[in-house]
Amino acid sequence: MATSVETISGLERRITVKVPLAPLEGQIKQRLSQISRTAKFAGFRPGKAPIGLVNQHYGDQVRDEVYSKAVETSFGDAVEERKLRVAGFPNIEHKPFKEAATDFEYTATFEVFPEIKLGDLSKLKIEKPSLEVGEADVEKTLEVLVKQRVSYEPVKRAAKKDDRVNISLKASIDGQQVEDTAGKGMDLVLGEPGRIVMFDEALLGGKSGATVKFDINYPKDYNQTQLASKKVNYEVTFNSVSQPILPKVDAEFAKSLGVEDGDVKKMRAEVKLSLEQEVEKRVKARVKEGVFQALIAAANLDLPQALIHAESNRMMQMTGKNLRQRGMNAKDIQLEPAMFAEQAKRSTALRLILSELVNANSLQASADQVRVVVDTFANSYEKPQELVDWYYTDVKRLDEPAALATEENVVNWVLEKAKVTAKKIKFDELMAGQ
Repeated sequence: MATSVETISGLERRITVKVPLAPLEGQIKQRLSQISRTAKFAGFRPGKAPIGLVNQHYGDQVRDEVYSKAVETSFGDAVEERKLRVAGFPNIEHKPFKEAATDFEYTATFEVFPEIKLGDLSKLKIEKPSLEVGEADVEKTLEVLVKQRVSYEPVKRAAKKDDRVNISLKASIDGQQVEDTAGKGMDLVLGEPGRIVMFDEALLGGKSGATVKFDINYPKDYNQTQLASKKVNYEVTFNSVSQPILPKVDAEFAKSLGVEDGDVKKMRAEVKLSLEQEVEKRVKARVKEGVFQALIAAANLDLPQALIHAESNRMMQMTGKNLRQRGMNAKDIQLEPAMFAEQAKRSTALRLILSELVNANSLQASADQVRVVVDTFANSYEKPQELVDWYYTDVKRLDEPAALATEENVVNWVLEKAKVTAKKIKFDELMAGQ
């Protein structure tokens, strides 16, 4: 087998392989012999047809199969011999096999994995958020919990912000009706997020039994494409107006949060502990992201386009799947791989860097570390052991916790070498960040 390798660009290679046919003839004859044992031909019992007849009917097919397998095998041998790490699938070109005489030649064009050089990791700068949970943070959290347990009572006055109104609605665009609740009431809280502000503002001051008419000109970048750049005419009838009633932070409220004896002081302590745990989790996530970003910036490596394209397609398919699961019509989902190109570049670079660090420094997660991650997942379930059992009944299910544990090993390893500085951060800023 004769081979030659050509460098086309930074990562792109072209390999030319010449495969002799003589060694393949034995495989072809063996395969035809196997077929002859069961092949059926008119006038012959199964297994009794002449080999020449079998060759006439199946010869081209068998040769294509044997030659294709020879291409696959010889390509693998060639890249292994030259220690080439192929990224993605090769593009293989050759003349029709039937034109081959004593040998056949093919070319394979492909990309190789880049060489990853991170340099001196002690020069990496990582910021670690620093903060303490205070009583003001506990108070804000309790305010949120209070609002989550709001109830409403009907009133006869005009509607104000934060009131819940029950309305019947008709909407039209250019005289064509596009929405009608058909007299059925729908509840909404005035001022809650998710709607265009002008809609709620138009309902302020409405009373039960009243009907208001108004128009809204939706901006061209509105998140609902069917309304973007459209003028919508609304007719809204108020069925009822109800004011919010917020619960008091007392023993009953504490019991509703799981404090059985209703001790408000204990409830506040538990809320603070919960916030501290959430802060720890978010700080850890920020540091991890900071390490990853620093590694990507330090590597500055060429990326195989084949891997970027594969990752873009994967992201596109996952996004489409998520949108369909949320109820979006498949026909309305207009996605293209190019939309995910930048994300795919970052993901591909990070995956290559992490793989290099893990392999070069033996940072693979241990079984005990994987179990810690699984137990962490399970702690949020009512029956933790059931989730643990689910993971361990199929070893493939451990891939995710194993990957997370390995990433944690990488992060800790980098932090030991990098310059880590504490940065004070406000509670609200940390909680608002993703």
